[in-house]
Amino acid sequence: MRILVTRPLEDGREIAARLAEHGHAALLAPLLTPRFEDGPELDLDGVEAVLATSANGIRALVRRTSRRDLSIFAVGPQTTEEAQRSGFTEVRNADGDAKALAEAATRWAARKGVLLHVCGHDAPGTLAENLSLRGFKVQRCALYGIEPATRLPDDARKALQEKALDAAMFFSPRSARIFGVLADGLPTDNLTAMCISPATAQALTLMSFAQVAVAARPNQAAMLALVDQV
Repeated sequence: MRILVTRPLEDGREIAARLAEHGHAALLAPLLTPRFEDGPELDLDGVEAVLATSANGIRALVRRTSRRDLSIFAVGPQTTEEAQRSGFTEVRNADGDAKALAEAATRWAARKGVLLHVCGHDAPGTLAENLSLRGFKVQRCALYGIEPATRLPDDARKALQEKALDAAMFFSPRSARIFGVLADGLPTDNLTAMCISPATAQALTLMSFAQVAVAARPNQAAMLALVDQV
């Protein structure tokens, strides 16, 4: 299969490599780009654990601290792997979404300090709110921004126009909505839309696809497994 991958470039390259291992070809069309912020070393005194809801949160964190002794509560496998690659040794994997991370954190945290949520500026505040209502001290720490693409790459636009693709992967409702705007007028009725969540699939309802498939779990591994199921 030839698959359009709409993730940010660094993550998209990783997925492309994984797809190639299974005989598939990826065409990268990043619809979101993280912009990490420079700044002083973070004051992490009193932090019991870091809540990481994306690999980008880990990438942003390591730019702002040399500490690797922090406990990381990661939302899923990809974030867990990024934390481990970055040198953190105490990493726990909630293997789900923000709701699953909140549930797991209530079991993992000893309530000895602050839970620091490293995130982007546009990240929803539901995780912090959920845990705060349960009596945990949560501090939101926005360390990066996410810029949306303003046009599709020329090779992606050409491949869509020529119906040279078999599928497209969408990893968030936001990227799905951006695709809907940027691909307006291009044929997509031959494509299988592979979505990381029902909310992502919902964001594509105004577009026409051959089929829409939703991953069994909201993570990259489940998205890759989905490729062999459609």
